[in-house]
Amino acid sequence: MDPVVRMFKVACRVGDQAKNRGLTDPEDVAAHNDLPYGPGGREQLLDVYTPRDRAPDALLPVVISVHGGGWVYGSKEPYRYYCMSLARQGFGVVNFTYRLAPEHPHPSQMVDLDRVVRWTLDRGRAYGLDPQRVFLVGDSAGGHLAALYGCICTNPDCARFYPTLGPKGFVPLALALNCGVYRLEKGPDLIGRLALQLLGEWAGEEAYRAASPLNFITRDFPPTFLMTANLDFLRPQAQLLREKLGQEGVSYRYRVFGTDRHPLGHVFQCDLRLPQAARCNREEMAFFREICRRLDRETGPAARPPQNRQDPSAREE
Repeated sequence: MDPVVRMFKVACRVGDQAKNRGLTDPEDVAAHNDLPYGPGGREQLLDVYTPRDRAPDALLPVVISVHGGGWVYGSKEPYRYYCMSLARQGFGVVNFTYRLAPEHPHPSQMVDLDRVVRWTLDRGRAYGLDPQRVFLVGDSAGGHLAALYGCICTNPDCARFYPTLGPKGFVPLALALNCGVYRLEKGPDLIGRLALQLLGEWAGEEAYRAASPLNFITRDFPPTFLMTANLDFLRPQAQLLREKLGQEGVSYRYRVFGTDRHPLGHVFQCDLRLPQAARCNREEMAFFREICRRLDRETGPAARPPQNRQDPSAREE
């Protein structure tokens, strides 16, 4: 394996251990652990987290969390406490492990995300999940996967590259994309090296194009909460997506967290000790609740926030 990629995986592991050290499951969240969603054993398991005070017959809006790790590292386990913090805000949260590159090249990760979506639609009610109110949240590589899935569900030009993915008629109600990757390119930088692991050394221009959400954003793309941080090394990717969402008239909210005095880095929202992480996560769940309220008020397809290109409250902090 590329030594830079190997060092990246070590850094991810150390960072996950540091941010989760000393944390425990909150008493007000119920967990259903290690539910299989595919035939892949440990590589295809999911957890469901729900508030313990959920009424027995109530169905909760669903957040499917897609973990990061450069497509080569990670599982649901480091995201357990982050996802439970979202469940405490009144959501049912699905936290899953997917197969990793390079052992499982693209689109294996997309196939696993699709399986989780279908599991949620078909079996989620047994765990208090509402199949009519499904949201996706993803960070870093998980942001790429969530965004690409949104494209598959809304753009036939993208879906033709992934003909077996996307339940018929299904579109996530909204997305929260955190410090993500939205354009894949060959290159000597970290993202280029990781993309090579994902797509393989023989992948050509068409493969990179088909795996890049920026190429497939249309006005039908789901409403999006787009987040980055002032020291996020992928901040330029968020800027590119922001411009594309605006050009296509997609409703979005753009937030850059961190200041010179209080800088924040890549995927800071997973560090639950940071007050800025709590604020970011509250804002994203409030964005999802706003979509739910609009859906509850209107009939037909889920109502979208006004197509105003950028929420006027978006700002750096």
